[in-house]
Amino acid sequence: MVHSVELLFDDDTEAAVRGAWEDLAQAGIRSLAAHTAESNRPHVTVSVSDELTGDVDAALRPVLDRLPLRCVLGAPLLFGAGRGVTLVRLVVPSAELLDLHAEVHRICLPYMSKGSLPHSVPGQWTPHVTLARRVPSDRLPAALALPAVTRDLAATAVGLRHWDGNAKIVHPIG
Repeated sequence: MVHSVELLFDDDTEAAVRGAWEDLAQAGIRSLAAHTAESNRPHVTVSVSDELTGDVDAALRPVLDRLPLRCVLGAPLLFGAGRGVTLVRLVVPSAELLDLHAEVHRICLPYMSKGSLPHSVPGQWTPHVTLARRVPSDRLPAALALPAVTRDLAATAVGLRHWDGNAKIVHPIG
């Protein structure tokens, strides 16, 4: 498993993303609405590693001074290929968001014995919010016809958390 540091949204943004999950589910597309664990909430993964050791959570607290951070959930994107793809919404990469990402990366690096996973390194990172996984190609037209998937959404990031995928524990930061 992995550890990740994630940006969390305000109530309005979270409700809008959850609404998109529901719209997808009602269109017969298995979305994150089906994942009912308390830890499952809309987020932007900012850093990913095989492990985060020590007191990384305390080290990340100063990042909270950058929040709230206004952003835009933009175009839908597809990750992967084959029998099913992951459907996400791009988080438009503003200068503020990219600066926050670089700071989180810099802070986390000393706590990662093997470094960041390549897709989360500054310059390689694609900020996004996941809507659905393993979407069959024949269901993509229905997904992309939904306004909740395609219409730009003004969003606000208001918090950070550390997800320990090994222990399946959420650590709120701050």
